[in-house]
Amino acid sequence: MGLLKSYRLRMERKRWRWRAVRKRRELASIKNRTEQIAKSDIIVFCTLRNEAVRIPYFLKYYRELGVDHFIFVDNGSDDGTADYLATQPDVTLFSTPSSYKRSRFGVDWINWLLRKYGHGHWTLVLDVDEFFVYPFCDTRPIKALTDWLDASSVKSFGTLLLDMYPKGPIDSVRYEVGADPFEHLHWFDSGNYSIKKNDKYGNLWIQGGPRHGPSSQTTLSAHRP
Repeated sequence: MGLLKSYRLRMERKRWRWRAVRKRRELASIKNRTEQIAKSDIIVFCTLRNEAVRIPYFLKYYRELGVDHFIFVDNGSDDGTADYLATQPDVTLFSTPSSYKRSRFGVDWINWLLRKYGHGHWTLVLDVDEFFVYPFCDTRPIKALTDWLDASSVKSFGTLLLDMYPKGPIDSVRYEVGADPFEHLHWFDSGNYSIKKNDKYGNLWIQGGPRHGPSSQTTLSAHRP
């Protein structure tokens, strides 16, 4: 990467950081339990709205993986999501009625919280319908992965976001609160994918799947001071 390109990316990162600092004013603390976070804890960060149906299994899944704490931004839920999260002993909850789109789809809010609470921790930034799957995750906790990453001096672990769906019409399956979605979602597109290097950031860009658009990524990241 050339000096000019490196400088431009550094300035862009600085601009996003200052934007996150400004956007922090939109967040109100509902239940702050961050004093419980220990030095070695793994933290999930998530923005959501009206996810009362999905949130019980989401918490169960990541607790069983070994996640220690959850930090949520509730964007104006009116279905009981915020009330439910506020009762959870390992959840810190913030709320905002501000525009999701004008916060870069929640990225500004999460960037501020990562800056404030994520330093020194491995973190996952997720949506409520995203489930992190890694090699041997059915038998080994997520700390086994982060220990290996630390030993290998690897600071992040990028993944492909894979769309899963049921066989037949999507609306043929009704999801119940607390149910494991993988009991019904067995199918995904095995082909139709392309991979290329992003010229601007230098990362790999994967496209394909049922929507054949740019694939999102879930990234497990180490935030060091």
